[in-house]
Amino acid sequence: MHSCKMLFNYAPPSLIKPVLHFTSSFALSPRAVPHPVNKIPLFHSLRIFRTFAAMSETNSASDSTPDHISGTWYSVPGLRLRDHRFTVPLDYSIDRNASPKISVFAREVVSVGKEEHLLPYLLYLQGGPGFECPRPTEASGWIHKACEEFRVILMDQRGTGLSVPLTPSSMSQLDSAEEVAEYLKYFRADNIVNDAEFIRVCLVPEAGPWTVLGQSYGGFCSVTYLSFAPQGLKQVLLTGGIPPIGNGCTADSVYRACYAQVIHQNEKYYKRFPQDVEIVHEVVKYLAESEGGGVLLPSGGLLTPRGLQTLGLSGLGSSSGFERVCTICLRGFGIL
Repeated sequence: MHSCKMLFNYAPPSLIKPVLHFTSSFALSPRAVPHPVNKIPLFHSLRIFRTFAAMSETNSASDSTPDHISGTWYSVPGLRLRDHRFTVPLDYSIDRNASPKISVFAREVVSVGKEEHLLPYLLYLQGGPGFECPRPTEASGWIHKACEEFRVILMDQRGTGLSVPLTPSSMSQLDSAEEVAEYLKYFRADNIVNDAEFIRVCLVPEAGPWTVLGQSYGGFCSVTYLSFAPQGLKQVLLTGGIPPIGNGCTADSVYRACYAQVIHQNEKYYKRFPQDVEIVHEVVKYLAESEGGGVLLPSGGLLTPRGLQTLGLSGLGSSSGFERVCTICLRGFGIL
């Protein structure tokens, strides 16, 4: 972590109830240029570089495209929205003019009548990885509340939504798994932070710091932001997705804690719905003994015992999840 001074306290209850609320004391000089945060080496070969350049030109932006294009305001009930498109380097670690360019999309959201108000900016970093930002259709939920105090920026992280896509079609332009891996390096949290800094300098008056709200994987990106570019941050709100940042907090220790919690949730479930013990055992036995180790689904997939276990991903981790899993066990397996 960057050796910056950060205060740990709770976020304003008027906005949201995050797990943590980080405040950075760093100030940013006017119109400062964001610092590249990634240390990825240069392309291994000129041929790969040219392939990436061709992909970028096909999928997003050309050299003649302006760095920033903003649309006109439009409305949904209770909100005003404006779309922005930014032409950013694929690789921030090399000269900006030498890097292929990609396109990053962001949507600006304010309450009706506040289009020209001098509001502080809040950048929302979506979870995933791989999910686009929400598309507001009305003033509701956390966006409605946030717009009481902020100008909200919904950025589609590179590779998602209306930003440059990561799709089977785009990946098929690369010749090998090694080249795919090389390309995907540029879609990690470090470059998501670089894109955020690029956008902040373009949008925020005098390139001032802004607030960042990170959800799930967006929380990981937010901590990366705190580590590498704290000068761009006024405060950071985390609603989940805290990476292992403490001493001895390794991936192994996190998974061990997760396994213990999974066992605990399973025990709670079967204590609440003891009739499901026999049902689940019978279903797992049937799936395991089926030809191919599972049963074909209407979608063409194969339901295996391990696939059945994924019901716990949402079913055992939400307020009404136990009831949903029980309904699946009873109705889905022919009991009701």
